[in-house]
Amino acid sequence: MIGIFGTDGVRSRINTGPMRAEYIVRLALAAGEYFISKNNSFNKSSKPIVVIGKDTRLSGYMLEAALVSGFTSIGMDCRLLGPIPTAGVAYLTHSLRAELGVMISASHNPHFDNGIKLFGPDGFKLDDDIELQISNLLQGSISLAEPALLGRAKRMVDSVARYVEFSKAKFSPKLSLNSLKIVLDCANGAAYKTGPNTLRELGATVIPISVEPNGLNINASCGATEPENLVNAVKVHSADIGISLDGDADRVILCDEKGVIHDGDTLLAILALDMHYNGTLTGPVVGTVMTNLALERLFDSHKIAFKRASVGDRYILEKLKKDGGNLGGEPSGHILLPEITRCGDGLIAALKILELLVLSQKPASEFLHLFTPIPQKLVNVPNVDKAVLKSDFVKTQIQDIEKRLADKGRLLIRPSGTEPVIRVMVEAENAKVIEKTIDEVCSIFT
Repeated sequence: MIGIFGTDGVRSRINTGPMRAEYIVRLALAAGEYFISKNNSFNKSSKPIVVIGKDTRLSGYMLEAALVSGFTSIGMDCRLLGPIPTAGVAYLTHSLRAELGVMISASHNPHFDNGIKLFGPDGFKLDDDIELQISNLLQGSISLAEPALLGRAKRMVDSVARYVEFSKAKFSPKLSLNSLKIVLDCANGAAYKTGPNTLRELGATVIPISVEPNGLNINASCGATEPENLVNAVKVHSADIGISLDGDADRVILCDEKGVIHDGDTLLAILALDMHYNGTLTGPVVGTVMTNLALERLFDSHKIAFKRASVGDRYILEKLKKDGGNLGGEPSGHILLPEITRCGDGLIAALKILELLVLSQKPASEFLHLFTPIPQKLVNVPNVDKAVLKSDFVKTQIQDIEKRLADKGRLLIRPSGTEPVIRVMVEAENAKVIEKTIDEVCSIFT
């Protein structure tokens, strides 16, 4: 069968498809069965543990309860973390020596969507083949635990504090943020406590925004995908820098003191150059097909090896593991530092940038400006079946457009792994070429 997992776990509108309570119970049973069967140390006197975190969506309560029902019925003990960044689940899964970690989140999507991300005992997201095996187990018979062997659920009251301490430990003990005034946009999401607490404890003056989640306002006109409030707050408060996270805090973008937004490509450039010249960079830096061509040219000028992966932090990590690399990222703000954290961690990525900003003694606008991106436009074509991309007619039309574009720019067409849309990206020095190409491509699908 085709697996139920997309590029970042299982995701859909709540109470539809896989985001129904009865389906999530079944998913918990299948995932539990897989990890219990693979745990050679498992015995009846020591129940395996599953760690469950969530963002601030209203539907998180329902999905958490469904997961607990499934996991406890198969004999796993649950540790409930409450609202916490995805990276916090990854860290605590490994720290608590759990068999499995689960994050309930639809990341940057609106409140009416939700999703499930799974982590193995090492704290890393599951490989595609494991996700497929779990998908297959969903279709078969699953043995439930005997009454005396049912699991228990326990809420961890110190999960946020543990993750804050973990994050602080990644910031140089020789430095302080006491010279910086920082606006922090938490997207009314999972980092609404961890983000401000971490920065304050490191000495920063923090102006937090979008830290009043009500279950429905996550990512609503705020966060990494909609930075207008961040820009305004930086200007109003005369802040030194602005930081914006998404709903589950695995993405980050920055805003300098002048109100200019800097995406994941800028962060990747800063970290790569620093690691390259201090001798800590290993293997090629990994970006994605969306990485701006100007960044690739910057790396080439500094003799830094660079490779592209498919969109999604899981695919960046796969290529890093394959090639022995220790840095990757994408324009959306996922930054991968596998020697430091086990998945994209917006807060820790920001802390590494803040370290270098403090050391530079430069204003953020000067420090963050390493290259000028080549103009790029991304549009989403909604309600298009991704199967249309396999049509001979569509393939021919796209090939013709690519020939006309030739050396004038770069065209990328791909189905979203998390939303029912086709994404069209055009990159070119000439704005007219971009608009003409976008119109031509979109006309094929509309």
